[in-house]
Amino acid sequence: MSDTLKEGLSATRRVDIDTERTISFMGDECRVYATPKLLYDVEWACRDLIKEHVDAGKDSVGTRVELDHLGATLLGMWVEITVTITKVEGPAVTFEFTARDAVEQVARGKHNRFVVGIEKTAQRLMAKREKARGC
Repeated sequence: MSDTLKEGLSATRRVDIDTERTISFMGDECRVYATPKLLYDVEWACRDLIKEHVDAGKDSVGTRVELDHLGATLLGMWVEITVTITKVEGPAVTFEFTARDAVEQVARGKHNRFVVGIEKTAQRLMAKREKARGC
C-alpha cells in the first residue's frame, strides 16, 4: 500500500446534471438527479482519489455505502461532490462524502472501498464465471 494513501486526503469533483443522470417521474420540466446516479458519481470520485495513491496494477472495489439524499438537483444544474478519506486499514479505505448544488447540500454519507490487484481479481472473476456455467 502506498504511504501517500492516508486519512485526511480529500478531493472535490463537479458534475453537470445532464439528462442521463436524471429521472422524470415528475415530468420533463422537473427532472432531478437520480439517487443511483449520485451514488455512481460518489463511487467514481472515491475510486479516482485512491487511484492517485496506489501502484499500477491496483484499483479498488466498493464494499459498503450509506447515503442520505437530502435534496433535489434539477436537470442543468451542477453538483460538487467532496470525498474525504477518514480511515485506512491495510487495503480497506473509508470515506465520508458530501454533495451540494448551487443552492444547498443535497447528499451526505459514507463509502467503503477495498484496494485490489487487478490481475488477481480478474482471475477470481473468471473462475467464478466458469463455476456459474455449471449451475
